[in-house]
Amino acid sequence: MVVESIVFGPIPSRRLGLSLGVNNVYNKYCSYSCVYCQAGRTTRLIIDRRSYYDPHKLVEVVVRGVEEKKPDVVSFVPNGEPTLDKNLGLEAKLIKERINVPLAIFTNASLIYREDVVEDLLLFDIVSVKIDTVNEKTWRKLNRPHPKLSLERILEGIIDFSKRYRGKLLTETMLVKNINISIEEYEGIADYLSNIRFDKAYIQAPIRPPAEKFVTIPDKDDFLIAYNIFTEKLGENRVEILNYPEQPLFKFSENLVEEVLKTINVHPIRLDYLKYIADKKDVDYEEILDKLLKTGKTMIVEYNGKKFIVPRRII
Repeated sequence: MVVESIVFGPIPSRRLGLSLGVNNVYNKYCSYSCVYCQAGRTTRLIIDRRSYYDPHKLVEVVVRGVEEKKPDVVSFVPNGEPTLDKNLGLEAKLIKERINVPLAIFTNASLIYREDVVEDLLLFDIVSVKIDTVNEKTWRKLNRPHPKLSLERILEGIIDFSKRYRGKLLTETMLVKNINISIEEYEGIADYLSNIRFDKAYIQAPIRPPAEKFVTIPDKDDFLIAYNIFTEKLGENRVEILNYPEQPLFKFSENLVEEVLKTINVHPIRLDYLKYIADKKDVDYEEILDKLLKTGKTMIVEYNGKKFIVPRRII
């Protein structure tokens, strides 16, 4: 992958507004292989940090993207685990020296027990950490972590990080039917979160095509039960349900085919959203879709009653 292709969007974030995405690790290099991952199964399950792109070239591409597209936020949200990038801290420092929009990172927190990872994360204005469960058996079934990882160590690391971090700390809990759906699961997560200094806890649904076909969205009642337990223990103003899609307000350039190809590696796009984008740009939707499919890099999948364009490797 050339360095220019790592920046995508801006895409509409339900949490942060228009987000310019940074895909700072190679495709599907991750420490987890979550069953619900919208970027597909992990192909390189690793926990060792390494270099991926020249950090100075990466920064130039990000700065140019900010200048051209005026996002609300820049987010390190790759189709892998961003903290696997050992240049992460340097990249964050250099970017923050040159832009005046918040810098965010979305991490599964699997390496947060490492001091070098913590030091890197402390540089970000917004940090979002994944906490899908506090149960070891559920964690291994849902997140399918690298075998050398320890859930206890990760959970302790998040607590320690929250005590040192002075930015905006978010937590994400993805609910998947028949896996982490129970009062015991919700109470365990909420009790754990009560030990963390955080700003907002998001309860999410797998609304885009997942890595595994057995993944389905829980019933509405499950979200309400989880929400009630979370708010009782954490406070209503600190909990939000995200079980709805974002608006189709993607801020793409005129080269729509290239923009879509870069974006779907991380963020599958609904076909009705693609049509909306094409219509807004006064270009032919069918022609754009045909070009995308003829690249051989994409395919159409149906999930939860909606059709999406996704990378061919997702299945």
